[in-house]
Amino acid sequence: MNVSLPESLKSFVDDQVNTGGYSSLSEYIRELIRKEEDRQHLRRLLLEGAESPVVAIADEEYFNEMRERILGADER
Repeated sequence: MNVSLPESLKSFVDDQVNTGGYSSLSEYIRELIRKEEDRQHLRRLLLEGAESPVVAIADEEYFNEMRERILGADER
């Protein structure tokens, strides 16, 4: 795979490789692709969550009940 970059982007990428602890340009590009995959996965999960029905309202009472359940589980 070949990628053409303008000089300003090439300089940026070279700096990232040199200062970011990457052993090669390919390693840097692979890391960018992995991060993009993770970002898209998180976006899908967030959109799924936003489209799902509300099961409980996360208010102070909700968190107090969770805290009590957790503390009760620790005592067992």
